[in-house]
Amino acid sequence: MKIDGGAVRMGMVIEWQNKLWLVVKHEIRTPGNLRSFNQVELKDIISGTKNNPRFASDEKIERVSLDSRQCNFLFADGEDLTFMDNESYEQFVLPASLIGDSRPFLQDGMTVDIETYEGKPISIALPTRVTMKIVEADPVVKGQTASSSYKPAILENGVRIMVPPFIPAGETIVVDTNTLEYIERAKAS
Repeated sequence: MKIDGGAVRMGMVIEWQNKLWLVVKHEIRTPGNLRSFNQVELKDIISGTKNNPRFASDEKIERVSLDSRQCNFLFADGEDLTFMDNESYEQFVLPASLIGDSRPFLQDGMTVDIETYEGKPISIALPTRVTMKIVEADPVVKGQTASSSYKPAILENGVRIMVPPFIPAGETIVVDTNTLEYIERAKAS
C-alpha cells in the first residue's frame, strides 16, 4: 500500500531502496520558507543498519503489512531459539539475532509476537514490560525520597539499569524491554 512521505510514522515498516525498514523516529520539519518534509530514522530489519532520509509530503512510500503470530519461547540452544506456535502447536527454531538487544529478557515460557513478511520471520517482539529481580544495588539511605537522581542496579539476567534510590537489592521491579528503564515496583501477588 502506497502512502505519502508525510504520513510515515514511528513503528511502521516500509519498503525503501529494495529493503525492509522499521521507522524508529520521525519529525515533520518546515524550515523557513521551504516546503515541509518528514525527517525519519530507519532501521534495516535484516541487517540492523540505520539510515536518516527525508521524505517529501508528495513522495510515495510503500508501507509493508506484516503478519504476526503469538508463540511461546521453549528453550535456547546456543544461538538457536526454539518456539511453539500457540495455535498450531508447531515447534520451530529461529536465530537469536532476530531478537536483538532484548535477548537477556527472554524467559522460558514467555509469550512473544513473531512478525513475518511473505512467510519469512523477520523479528521477535517481547512483551514491553517484564518483571525482574534486582540482585545488586547500592543500599537504601534512610530519608531518601523519589527524586530525579537514580542509582545503578544489576538485574537477575545481568542487565544493568538505573533505579530510584529507594529500591533495595532483592526487590522485584517492572522493566521496559524497549528502553531498558525502570517502570515501577512489581505488585505483590
